[in-house]
Amino acid sequence: MSALLSQTWFIALMSITLIGAVLSAVHHAEVIAHKTGEPYGTLVLSISVTIIEVSLIISMMLTGHEGSEFIARDAVFATVMIVINGVIGLCIFTGGLTHHEMTFRNEGTNSALAVLTALATFILVMPTVTISTPGPDFTKSQLAFAGIASFALYITFLFFQTVSHRDYYLPKTEDKKTDINFHALKPTNAKTATSAVLLILSLITVVGLAELLSPAIERGVAAAGAPKTIVGIAIALLVLLPEGFAAVRAARANRLQSSLNLALGSALASIGLTIPTVAAIAIFFNLPLSLGISDLNMTLMYLSFFIGALTLAIGRTTLLQGMVHIIIFLEYLFLSLVP
Repeated sequence: MSALLSQTWFIALMSITLIGAVLSAVHHAEVIAHKTGEPYGTLVLSISVTIIEVSLIISMMLTGHEGSEFIARDAVFATVMIVINGVIGLCIFTGGLTHHEMTFRNEGTNSALAVLTALATFILVMPTVTISTPGPDFTKSQLAFAGIASFALYITFLFFQTVSHRDYYLPKTEDKKTDINFHALKPTNAKTATSAVLLILSLITVVGLAELLSPAIERGVAAAGAPKTIVGIAIALLVLLPEGFAAVRAARANRLQSSLNLALGSALASIGLTIPTVAAIAIFFNLPLSLGISDLNMTLMYLSFFIGALTLAIGRTTLLQGMVHIIIFLEYLFLSLVP
């Protein structure tokens, strides 16, 4: 009884610390975003989280425990579904409650969604339809090509987003007029540098706590008799907390452009950086890696992309569109429990 009580207190303490780290990460990311402007500010948070997430996935792969070959697949697919349906749906819904209708630059969001659809197809769908190997796996040459293609496409998108067509990812003029952050004085270089260091420390804390909490999550999943993929979803949710919180907060402040930049950027970085790195590690250390998703998950993913394309097509959103995405996200969670 005492052991159970001490474990409960430990989990509660870790959870409180996790929430504090998330709030700290969001605050320091917003300081950097205000200094650098869009889309660089949102890019900082999404890439930072992804790099640390990659480290977490690789460390778990190298341990070689049962099911380690599915960790990258589960994490990447969960990230895509959480971002497209959970984060974007919650942003549009909560923002719609307050502002009724929000606007954004659909040129940028449509481009990001197109790249994300291609990346997800390359990595999560192609292994199930190739015939060189049995099962949802790539050969080493296929894995190497998929990793190189994903990285090249992501780098091209970054150039498009930050250099050649940066204006596609900036808020519209009417949104800038109502954004108090846009008109506020920019932080000093010293404050920005301090926030950058504290952001990295906060994100390391978030991922570290997610790793500490994962054994408790695994035991809970096993006790409930739920599929092991739930562990990947739970860990992805924990890791995405800073980005999700920052995106929802921006949407409530009528800065949907920042929310979408952050959400879609997170999903793109999750594939464009994670898979090439994981593929290289798997090939170099000769580790098993299975990336293909099931027919059920494939259906849910393409439903998400189709609805996402409709949502982002016209550059305006309402509460209804957010609710559609949230329901799809809940369907994904339910079918993960009861496939």
